Amino acid sequence: MRLDLHMHSTASDGAWSPAEVVKGAAAGGLDVIAITDHDTVAGVAPAQEVARDLRIQVIPGIEISSTFGRADIHVLGYFVDPESGPMVRHGKAAGARRVDRMREMIERLNAQGIDVSYDAVLEAAGPDGVVIGRPHLARALVEAGHATSIWDVFDRLIGDDHEAFVPTHLLEPSGAVELVRAAGGIPVWAHPPAEHIDALLPVMMEAGLAGLEVYRPRTKKAQVLRLESICKTSGLLMSGGSDWHNPDHGRALGDFYVSADEIEGLLHAGGL
Repeated sequence: MRLDLHMHSTASDGAWSPAEVVKGAAAGGLDVIAITDHDTVAGVAPAQEVARDLRIQVIPGIEISSTFGRADIHVLGYFVDPESGPMVRHGKAAGARRVDRMREMIERLNAQGIDVSYDAVLEAAGPDGVVIGRPHLARALVEAGHATSIWDVFDRLIGDDHEAFVPTHLLEPSGAVELVRAAGGIPVWAHPPAEHIDALLPVMMEAGLAGLEVYRPRTKKAQVLRLESICKTSGLLMSGGSDWHNPDHGRALGDFYVSADEIEGLLHAGGL
């Protein structure tokens, strides 16, 4: 069984619609996927509808944004109830906050002489975009000729260490964990930054954190081993996924996958 439990659609900052993601995943030989859009579950139902006619299972998921200092900390929620009150309320609050955040980032860029408009960002997000994120801004900046690629935009203009960057400021990490729990899901720390693990892990575990995202395409072997060790000693579940956004980034759906044996505990906890 091949699984990829971290991918995005046009409901947030992915390039493909939920239906296209499911079809691409099936074509890539995946058996189980999780749609984990940023701060919205809008892509889950359309993905599951398409999956009914294909030999693939879609786990309802989300990637919750939270902030620790100036760092964005993301928590994956697996097996959440998309129609639960906590998910619905979070989606509305996140949408409004991301609009404010984007306008502030645009103002900071404009102050640096970099001309880009909010309307251009909306156009980059497309009609299916439910939440607005930095990749949409990056596309608008490339289209306007301010950069040569998405990577160039993040490297020079809107990365975490740059003046135009504005943290999401939706929740604290413990609040993100509690939100997933409140929606009936399993909270897993997405791509945990090595520099924040020691400080944040006890706090997040106290809030109910259930696991860590261990297996990713670009994670160095030493970091994988460290995360595996933390999970084994702390009783945390292990997960993995490609964090797929765009076919133009050089990786097709199905190129990366995890096996059921690698994440057996998570699958068992979710009833699979």
